[in-house]
Amino acid sequence: MRLHPDALLIGYFGSYARGDWGVGSDLDLIIVVEASDLPFEQRSAEWDTTSLPVPADVLVYTLSEWVDLEPGRRFTRMLAHETVWLYRGERPALTSATP
Repeated sequence: MRLHPDALLIGYFGSYARGDWGVGSDLDLIIVVEASDLPFEQRSAEWDTTSLPVPADVLVYTLSEWVDLEPGRRFTRMLAHETVWLYRGERPALTSATP
């Protein structure tokens, strides 16, 4: 990735992944990066999604945050079940993209 070489995983989840999107649906993106000095709430601002044909919500996790997601939480289970991965970096530890 030219603009974000630290991206390890990029995928989408939610209504577009499930195929039940409709008028007003946004695209829920998930991105895992090697590391970030920014707080979680500010990381998505580094990703320009204005060229996408629909509004997008972007969640950017660091690799350590991604690995530490609690498997029993509903959100983590949903991500593991429905995320469609578009990009997987070449890092060997990323053979399994689920948290």
